[in-house]
Amino acid sequence: MSSPPGLYVHVPFCRTKCPYCGFFSTTDQGGIASWLEAVALETRAQAEVLTGFDTLYLGGGSPSSLSSGTLLALLSVLRDTLIFADQVEATIEVNPGDLGPERAAWLRSLELNRVSVGVQSFFDDELALIGRRHDAQLARAAIEDLRAAGFADLGIDLIAGLPGQSWSKRLASVERALELEPDHLSCYDLTLEAGTPLAAAVQRGELSLPDDDTLARGAEAVAELLFRRGYEHYEVSNYARRKAHRSRHNQKYWRHVPYLGLGPSAHSFDGADRWWNAASVATYGDRLGRGASPIQERETLSDEQLRIERLGLGFRTLDGVALADLEPADRSSTLLNQLVEQGLVTIDDGRVKPTRDGLRVADGLARAFL
Repeated sequence: MSSPPGLYVHVPFCRTKCPYCGFFSTTDQGGIASWLEAVALETRAQAEVLTGFDTLYLGGGSPSSLSSGTLLALLSVLRDTLIFADQVEATIEVNPGDLGPERAAWLRSLELNRVSVGVQSFFDDELALIGRRHDAQLARAAIEDLRAAGFADLGIDLIAGLPGQSWSKRLASVERALELEPDHLSCYDLTLEAGTPLAAAVQRGELSLPDDDTLARGAEAVAELLFRRGYEHYEVSNYARRKAHRSRHNQKYWRHVPYLGLGPSAHSFDGADRWWNAASVATYGDRLGRGASPIQERETLSDEQLRIERLGLGFRTLDGVALADLEPADRSSTLLNQLVEQGLVTIDDGRVKPTRDGLRVADGLARAFL
């Protein structure tokens, strides 16, 4: 039986634009009303494309920056138009600067049961460097407010590899996060996106990034700390306190489960075709307002392209890849045996699964079989 699809809604609005962010977002709040109308139109148009969603993910941008009325209207459109499964993982990304006790309690009242808090760092100098509109104290207060509101599935996002960040400071930020007992931790490496102010500053030599040795040492220290604290390292950048706290929605991306994306720049996948919307609030709204499709591009993936993606994504997760996805000659090859002997993978129940050491070289494992 195939897995139910996931639903993603892109909220492209932010109060401020972080200098490292490469995702599509805008600080122009004037387009929120037209965006909401366009999302409603797209939702109705796509209602039969995929159905029976068991995950809902509100991402951005900063979904928590929406007014209460806008957020309530958005959820009403989705729930009144689409068909959801009985047990839905409903996640919202939040910025600590948007919260307080009353706001946190109100979010929980919307039947949102999972929250991902974009802390990024627990050091004020690093937060200032990357343009976040909160400090460490506000981040801690926001997480405490969300706990008090009844969120039993709470995740914290951190960025590793910030300019000037030592491996020990990276570890210390994770240690401060652990004091708040999160159910989920995402520790993403900073990616310099072309065209962002931070990338330009690095190119001009005004800022310098940690070297490869510092990055590797930091990643190893973080993984070891979280292992000792009982967290499951289930994907290269993600840790869960228990298996039940894994992100069900994000696992759909890694496992090639179909998902529908609504909103400007949102991506969708039905198992063979992938398509994405125009990355412009104005273009997105104009097309839907005229009864046209907001889709910017579409591609059909061949069986071989799908297999290659399954290898690239699968080796980044604890579940690994199906043995059947390897080339026939690789299934009993010297290479595979060597990886087992080196303690980088195990073969279990018809799957090749990376070990803790294997996750550290996940991309290399995929390349080895490609």
